[in-house]
Amino acid sequence: MSKQSIGQRVVVGLSGGVDSAVTAYLLKQQGYDVIGIFMKNWEDDDDSEYCASNIDFVDAAAVADVLGIEIEHVNFAAEYKDRVFAEFLREYSAGRTPNPDILCNAEIKFKAFLDHALRLGAEKIATGHYARVRLNDATQKHELLKGLDPSKDQSYFLHRLNQTQLSKTLFPVGEMHKTEVRRIADEIGLPNAKKKDSTGICFIGERPFRDFLNQYIAKEPGPIKDEKGRTIGQHVGLSFYTLGQRQGLGIGGLKAKGAQKGGGEHAPWFVARKEMEKNTLWVVQGHEHPWLQSLELSAQDLSWAAGVAPAPGTYTAKTRYRQADAPCSLSLGEQDATAHLRFPEPQWAVTPGQSAVLYDDDVCLGGGVITG
Repeated sequence: MSKQSIGQRVVVGLSGGVDSAVTAYLLKQQGYDVIGIFMKNWEDDDDSEYCASNIDFVDAAAVADVLGIEIEHVNFAAEYKDRVFAEFLREYSAGRTPNPDILCNAEIKFKAFLDHALRLGAEKIATGHYARVRLNDATQKHELLKGLDPSKDQSYFLHRLNQTQLSKTLFPVGEMHKTEVRRIADEIGLPNAKKKDSTGICFIGERPFRDFLNQYIAKEPGPIKDEKGRTIGQHVGLSFYTLGQRQGLGIGGLKAKGAQKGGGEHAPWFVARKEMEKNTLWVVQGHEHPWLQSLELSAQDLSWAAGVAPAPGTYTAKTRYRQADAPCSLSLGEQDATAHLRFPEPQWAVTPGQSAVLYDDDVCLGGGVITG
């Protein structure tokens, strides 16, 4: 128990899951004055089988009871709809594939939630993310680091956090492996110790993604073409597909002669391009098809943890979550508004709208939205 922590107020985002529950426990053990907040971010069909935040709140409240801390239920649904969901729909309508979790972290969990916590007199906030923050003594800048459990690291989703947000945030479970978190939860008798990890974002939950988008984006069917320009099927609307997608194309039984390397008559089909002007979906056969490989990308809407762009040079990058870090070289466009990444090895299905996130070893430097 450090002198610094004793009595210092920390507001923990309690989601109902085991990671945030153990976060609150660890901070209380360290002597912090811990308050729990449950964030409600979605209301439209909250009573459906797919997105029942009331169940999560019951779990969060049960955790707070066991730990002996207060919990407050806060509704950020209006902010979420304005700042996250509206952008999500705009991007999908334009044929891109955004990552709403990244926007939610930047706009809700570490902005609206942080503001609310500060109003409660908190000096810090904490979440159950698998990441770490440290102060670099040489630069006096706060750095975002990968979580110690490589299979759970969530720094990719947090790469838009700025110096103010990082300086106010604690990630206790980022210093641990998931197995240890589960063990602690079980040991201290947390009611959600064996609760499954949530997958997906609340407003989609476990439901079929296409069914969800159907409620908000109009279908505009058009042709599916192969690399030779032959029409081999019909898509339901370009917004409903993402590059590299293999399932749900409706052309699995078709054969194509003379398929490219890695293909063959029965090789699976993958979405390779979306041509918005002609409402055409282009597909290729074989995971290794050249249309699915990229040696470079550009990204905009850049956000750097240090507040300034890193120097051009050699780093590693992820172009999607759960991807291994890939060596790359960084160069910057005019006024540092565009980042250009070049890779010695081809990257698979680089997707406009997704985020390219840059790393210097374990330090997450930030990144931007892939434009091409």
